[in-house]
Amino acid sequence: MKKEYSIKELEKKANQIRQDIIKLLVAAGSGHSAGPLGMADIFTALYFKVLKHNPKNPGWKDRDRLILSNGHICPVRYAAMAHAGYFPKSWLRTFRSINSKLEGHPSFKKLPALETTSGPLGEGLSQACGFALAAKMDKANYHIWCLLSDGEHQEGMTWEAAMLAAKYRLHNLTVVIDRNNIQIDGFTEDIMPLEPLREKYEAFGWHVMDMNGHDMQEIISTLEEAKAIAEKPVCIIAHTIPGKGVSFMEKDYKWHGVPPGTDIPGEPEKEKQAQIALRELRTLGKKIEAADID
Repeated sequence: MKKEYSIKELEKKANQIRQDIIKLLVAAGSGHSAGPLGMADIFTALYFKVLKHNPKNPGWKDRDRLILSNGHICPVRYAAMAHAGYFPKSWLRTFRSINSKLEGHPSFKKLPALETTSGPLGEGLSQACGFALAAKMDKANYHIWCLLSDGEHQEGMTWEAAMLAAKYRLHNLTVVIDRNNIQIDGFTEDIMPLEPLREKYEAFGWHVMDMNGHDMQEIISTLEEAKAIAEKPVCIIAHTIPGKGVSFMEKDYKWHGVPPGTDIPGEPEKEKQAQIALRELRTLGKKIEAADID
């Protein structure tokens, strides 16, 4: 029987996942920091509250399908899956290692719980549309969740897929956009402006919602509401803070594609970065526990 978690328990779980993200990035010596930390609350809500799935039977035919388009944030997915019981947490320390099942971009050939292999940005929504259209044709009772970065909306293929989803009224499809406003070279609105993002999806025929990507109650209620929309595909614009929980990483695009232990002008000494990050996250965890007691 699926365990029911309280909001405080989910907040603590997200904090533990953030700590594991830091540890696996340090062990690998490479990988992306900002995006995974920013999406920890949403992945926690999905794997521990919203998704219909079974870690003991990852190929269950009635499972919800989770498509991660921006595969470079896979540290958060791996950490969430480990906590959910898909594989031992010890595997996290093998991230990006030779022969590891936890590759730098997820491979469905390595982990049976994955639906796709992601790497090239901009492809995930097209893949998700294929899954959703097939599910409708089969009259299958599962939901398709597609996680996209905001920067991927600078790619034309994303908008072609958005048109298709609206045409076929793929109401079994929900897109969650990580609207953290950064990409590897700077802020999205400086590189290639995306706004008005909400109005664009609405013009393409989608039902659009916004949510605070760090308010656990709001995340869950918004994701659950999305499943109840019966006429259109749903787009959720999740406003997140890249590097959430680590003060020197938050809202700083320089941490988009590098791990703790990177020499960046103006940042803490590289030898101390992981220590500082984990100390701040552990302090945050204690604050969450104290609030729970109060």
